[in-house]
Amino acid sequence: MTNLITIQQAVDGFKELIETSIIEGGIKAKEAMIRSSRPINFIHEAVKADFIRKGISPDRIHPPLGASKPELKLAGFIKQKHQDVCVTPEGYVPESETMTEGILREATDYYGKDYTERTISVNIRSQMSSLAKNFDTLYERTIAEAQNLHVRCQKMVLGEVYMIPVKEYDASVMDSNIVQFIDKVGAVEKYIKSFQAINGRQDFTREDYKYERVCLLLVDFAQTPAKIYSSNQELINDGLLDANSDASIDELSWEIFTDNILESYNNRF
Repeated sequence: MTNLITIQQAVDGFKELIETSIIEGGIKAKEAMIRSSRPINFIHEAVKADFIRKGISPDRIHPPLGASKPELKLAGFIKQKHQDVCVTPEGYVPESETMTEGILREATDYYGKDYTERTISVNIRSQMSSLAKNFDTLYERTIAEAQNLHVRCQKMVLGEVYMIPVKEYDASVMDSNIVQFIDKVGAVEKYIKSFQAINGRQDFTREDYKYERVCLLLVDFAQTPAKIYSSNQELINDGLLDANSDASIDELSWEIFTDNILESYNNRF
């Protein structure tokens, strides 16, 4: 079996690819590296590995461990979309059906509603620059992904892993092939509060914009190995969060992510 990587190994692999590309080819090489999806695929592999560690059979995981294709293309209310990592249901087989509602009316759903609803889907994203500037667009997209699937498949268990740097790479020196960080605290508190607001969907008859579980990966790439924050106290100690803040990363940490997803799934089905 392909190696079951840890989240620490995944984040360090991400860091190495980004920084090597800057050193070798500047900003264009770094942007090309991000577009290639090679860095974020490390995080995909860590999610798959964690499900397998929790007892999920590798043949239920799509794409398979160590591969980035094929992704399942699941049909929601508005669109059909490839999902980053899926865990398919035991004892169910896909049954193709013609959709009868909404924009996708008369389109073919190759898996069928029952199979789709019993599939766990986890989407994985990172935002490495312009954290404050691009926030609204990215947040709206994150909510829309959950709504698309939940409106059609109310009981479906959805997860989101969202990685941001607590210090952004400094683009102004990349073309000199220098890896440097902007020494200002990013939008850490804003991201925590925003993802708290769409985390922990328990009642499947409402709050279709929420995810059953969100993991917000806050990473300091300036450290080697990269530092992953798992508690408020760590953030406060490093000056990234005010001690009096009512934002809390406790329910958004990696440590509880797959456990919570599987618990939600077992409660639903």
